[in-house]
Amino acid sequence: MTVSVNQTTNSSDHWAKLFSAQRLGSHKKAPAEDSARSSFHKDYDRLVFSHSFRQLNQKTQVHPLTNQLGIHTRLTHSLEVSCIGRSLGIMAAEKLHDKLGGGLPNGVAPADVGVIIQAACLAHDIGNPPFGHAGEYAI
Repeated sequence: MTVSVNQTTNSSDHWAKLFSAQRLGSHKKAPAEDSARSSFHKDYDRLVFSHSFRQLNQKTQVHPLTNQLGIHTRLTHSLEVSCIGRSLGIMAAEKLHDKLGGGLPNGVAPADVGVIIQAACLAHDIGNPPFGHAGEYAI
């Protein structure tokens, strides 16, 4: 398969939009440079400090097919999943960089992709009904 220059440009534009540092609800000014935290880190932090995320501590996550005691909270589960997601996101971004000779927009590092995936994993149980997926089907 051959990729034309036009397709590559469109793909780059698409990536740049996905990795935008501009946040909805913020002023239209360019985001301030913050050497300590990127916009992606701030998104992750907003999730950690949100009331909805903290409510996951009141919901039980049960893994019935384990030999060990497979009971903990959805908060713990989400934190564990987010750690794995961060590592997978970094590895995937590094592979993209190696295979595509860049692959990510300027200013976006593999660690940023890791934080984006980490935030998505952290939020994956927010709003789920009681009893997990079985509860979804019952409802």
